[in-house]
Amino acid sequence: MSQQKHTKNDGHNHENHGGFLGKNTELYFAIGSGVFFFAGLIIEKLTNLPANYALISFIISFFLGGFFTTKEAIEKIGKGQFEIDFLMLVAAAGAAYLGKWEEGAMLLFLFSIGHALEEYAMGRAKKSIQALGELSPKKALVKRNNTIVEVAIEELQLNDIIVVKPNTKIAADGVIVKGNSSINQASITGESMPVDKKAISNIDSIPSFENINIENKVFTGTINGDNALEIQVLRLSKDSTIARLVKMVSEAEDQKSPTQLLTKKFEKWFVPAVIVLVVALCFAYLVIDETPKESLYRAIAVLVAASPCALAISTPSAVLSGVARAAQKGVLIKGGRALEDLGSLTTIAFDKTGTLTEGKPKLTNAIALKGFDQDEFLKLVLEVESLSNHPLAKAISKDIKEQYSLTIANKATNIKAIQGKGISANYDNGEVFIGNEKLMIDKNIVVSSDVKMQMSDLLKNGHTAMLVAFNNKLIGLLSVMDVPREHAKSTLQKLKEIGIKKMIMLTGDHQNVGESIAKQIGLTEAKGNLLPEDKVTAIKNLKQRDSKIAMVGDGVNDAPAMANSTVGIAMGAAGSDVALETADVALMSDKIENLPFVIGLSRQSKSIIKQNLWMSLGIVAILIPLTISGIAKIGPAMLMHEGSTLLVVFNALRLLRFKT
Repeated sequence: MSQQKHTKNDGHNHENHGGFLGKNTELYFAIGSGVFFFAGLIIEKLTNLPANYALISFIISFFLGGFFTTKEAIEKIGKGQFEIDFLMLVAAAGAAYLGKWEEGAMLLFLFSIGHALEEYAMGRAKKSIQALGELSPKKALVKRNNTIVEVAIEELQLNDIIVVKPNTKIAADGVIVKGNSSINQASITGESMPVDKKAISNIDSIPSFENINIENKVFTGTINGDNALEIQVLRLSKDSTIARLVKMVSEAEDQKSPTQLLTKKFEKWFVPAVIVLVVALCFAYLVIDETPKESLYRAIAVLVAASPCALAISTPSAVLSGVARAAQKGVLIKGGRALEDLGSLTTIAFDKTGTLTEGKPKLTNAIALKGFDQDEFLKLVLEVESLSNHPLAKAISKDIKEQYSLTIANKATNIKAIQGKGISANYDNGEVFIGNEKLMIDKNIVVSSDVKMQMSDLLKNGHTAMLVAFNNKLIGLLSVMDVPREHAKSTLQKLKEIGIKKMIMLTGDHQNVGESIAKQIGLTEAKGNLLPEDKVTAIKNLKQRDSKIAMVGDGVNDAPAMANSTVGIAMGAAGSDVALETADVALMSDKIENLPFVIGLSRQSKSIIKQNLWMSLGIVAILIPLTISGIAKIGPAMLMHEGSTLLVVFNALRLLRFKT
């Protein structure tokens, strides 16, 4: 019915039609209205009972069918709104005034049953959202005073230690302090495979929830695997990721799409125009040869035909279904505007680090120069770099251990950082230097032209290169790089296939690094050396050129650029306050490969909205001339009217099954 039934914060009530018969009271009233309507018809047409018996049956049908419609109309009239419910009541009262009690009863019966079935159908989409909230367990096992007690999750306190048994739901957002297990996170991130989790290494210095490594933190409502865990509570139930996700998805229906806003404007002039037309038709007997009663009947039939129920519900039903389907896949879309805008994009800008790349350096080359053994070179680098706390040193030592199965023998000592140049250390009675060419020049170590050329090639291709010297002689070189995500290239290819023409990287890294990554994964353009304010300028320029643009980033340092884009898309939003608040769309699972899905969903949503609008306007355009000419009576008009309303709702519900 009217859009107001499906929104909450635009000055209208979100209808709650429960009653003494429970949440389905409205449906029971509608069914009762139908029973008494058909009983009246049977009495009137097939029996010899007095006419009053049929009249009483029709009056009861009137009451049951009109109860919730009247209640709703009174609420809206109190706010100065004269909408569809009011039009239906006027039409039914007019039929009764003309003595057409059976047609008035049929009108209210069909309107109420259509309304009730529509609420039921829309409830299916809403249940997809509400089901997220029901994933959270009601009780938790908490360690207190050396015993384990069961408490309601509302009673949990920050820093409580909860015990999670195997194959049970996790009751709070927190950090694992004991144990390791595989966690099914599908309810939050949409990931189909369980994710391995382990206890945080330093339980005495736990950072904020957002800054905890993903392998150490867990979310409310996710399902533990085969091992018991102990988890320190870092967020209360009302602040949990799942609670905020449910709240934001529920609020999404209030953020109207451009089509919804256009429809509302259309309704504002269409309803008064219908009332003027109906009033004029009441006096048609003055210009054509018919009785005042026939003119009034025609006016009432037009009133029924022109009520834009299907039009009002066509867009919100599609938006709600689209948002609910995205949530099932681990994608949060904040409202109809973002859902529609996504489908019209042809340009997307991406941050590099953590969006298109892994966000952490990986060892890409470890090359021993001629005359020095490769295995000995790797052992030397591992020993020295394992003593350093620098992120690049940690990445190098980690990757050497994993790639070459080496272990540390503790042969390196006395490590020192040389500001802006590298490090030095003692190794096996000799001195080691690892760093840039400037460090080697300072230490009078010769760097050949061949090695300089190798270094230059690596730098051009986006690598960070380092030289390694031992006992005053150059023995090899290393390179590290923030490598592309596993699915980045295939995702960009899919985006290209579905019509995204321009894909641009905006990065603070060196231009060479940006261009190298862009070439590897198939971007159309890369802009490097950008500060956050430079990214905003770039987004504004791209927006001027291409009209609409999406910005995909991590939701923290990219927040200004995302805010200035048409659609801001945050990566890895699970548990991130900044990402959830800033973005129009949040990829909860940190999976860039979900981007083609969500753009495809948006386009399908737009297509269904258009179908619904054409269907609803088409029915109204057909019925108005038919009723004005007297070809269609109240009954057939009402059947087509309610049928079209249900048709657009069920068409929208197809989005809940969208796959690719």
